[in-house]
Amino acid sequence: MLYHLLFPLASSYKLFNVFKYLTFRTIYAMITALVVAFILGPWLIRRLESLQARQVIRTDGPESHLKKQGTPTMGGVLILAAIIIPTLLWADLTNVYIWLTLFIIAGYGLIGFVDDYKKVVEKNPKGLSPRQKMFWQVLLGSGVGIFLFNLAGFSTDLYFPFFKRLHPDLGLLYIPFVTLVIVGASNAVNLTDGLDGLAIGPVAINAATYLLFTYIAGNAKLSGYLQIPYVPGSGELAVLCGAMVGAGLGFLWYNSYPAEVFMGDVGSLSLGGGLGTLAVITKQEILLVIVGGVFVVEALSVIFQVGSYKYRGKRIFRMAPIHHHFELKGVAEPKIIVRFWIITIILALVAISTLKMR
Repeated sequence: MLYHLLFPLASSYKLFNVFKYLTFRTIYAMITALVVAFILGPWLIRRLESLQARQVIRTDGPESHLKKQGTPTMGGVLILAAIIIPTLLWADLTNVYIWLTLFIIAGYGLIGFVDDYKKVVEKNPKGLSPRQKMFWQVLLGSGVGIFLFNLAGFSTDLYFPFFKRLHPDLGLLYIPFVTLVIVGASNAVNLTDGLDGLAIGPVAINAATYLLFTYIAGNAKLSGYLQIPYVPGSGELAVLCGAMVGAGLGFLWYNSYPAEVFMGDVGSLSLGGGLGTLAVITKQEILLVIVGGVFVVEALSVIFQVGSYKYRGKRIFRMAPIHHHFELKGVAEPKIIVRFWIITIILALVAISTLKMR
C-alpha cells in the first residue's frame, strides 16, 4: 500500500525513490512487524485472558508442564497480524506470489483458529477432528498446486540443491507434490510447538534463510550466477519473509521461557504453511528439508513412535515428539530450546552453502 502510494511520487521527490529498492522495503517490513507485535501483544494477551482462552495441559506429559496450565493461547493471531499488515504496507500488491502466500498463511491460520476456538473458548475438547483439519489443509494446498501448475511460465521441475543438472519435470504430479510440501511443513511446525519458543525460533531462522533465496530467485543475474532457478517476480517475497522474521521475533518477546502466551494451531499451522509455500514458489522444496531439519525430525519422531507402538508394541522414545523425550531424560526445557535453535542456525548455514555447491 505504501509502495503504491509513495513510489509514484519519486518522479517529483527523489526521497521516495527508496521505495523501489527491495532491500529497503524488506527491512521496514521487518521493523513494522516488530512494532505491530509490541503494540498489539499486551492487549491481545489481556483479551485472550478475558476470553478464558487458556492452554489445557495434558496430565500424561512431563510434570514440569503442569505449571503452564492456564497460560493464554491462540497468540498466533498476533503473528498473523504482524505478517499481514507489514506485507500489505510494503509489498508490491500486484505480485501474484504475495497474494498466493498470504492466501495460505491466512487460510491455514483460519483452520487453526477454528480448532483453537472450539477447544479453549467453547471448551469442546475435540475441536476440529483430524480428518476435518487435514481435508481443509489439503484443499488449500492443492489449490496452490493447481494455480502454479496453470500459471504461465512457472516450471514444474523439481530441483536438488547439490545437483545442478538434476531437475526432473514432475508434470501433473507437481500438484500433489506441492500439496505434500505445504501440508507437511504446516503439520511439522505444529508438532514442534511444544515448548516455550521452541517453534517460533526456528521459524524465524527459516524465514530469514528463505528471505535470501527469494531475493536471489527473483534476480536474473544472481540466480544465473549461482545456478538456481530464476522465478520472475519471486523476489518480492523477500518483503513477506522480512515480515515473518519480524513477526517471529516480536512474538518470541512474549513466548520466550517462561511463556506469557502460546501460539496455538492458529500460529503453527499458518507459519508452517507459509514456509512450505515459499519453498514451492522459489523451487527450493528440498532445501526446506535441510533448513527445516528440526521440524522434520520432530515429525518423524511422532511417525516412528506411533508406527513402532502399533506394529511392535514398543516405544522408541520415552515420549514423542522428540523434545518431550529429552525432557523426560532430565534435560532442562530452556536448554532443549536453545540447542534446537543452534541446530537450526547450523542447518540454515548448510542450506546457504548449497549456493556454491551446484
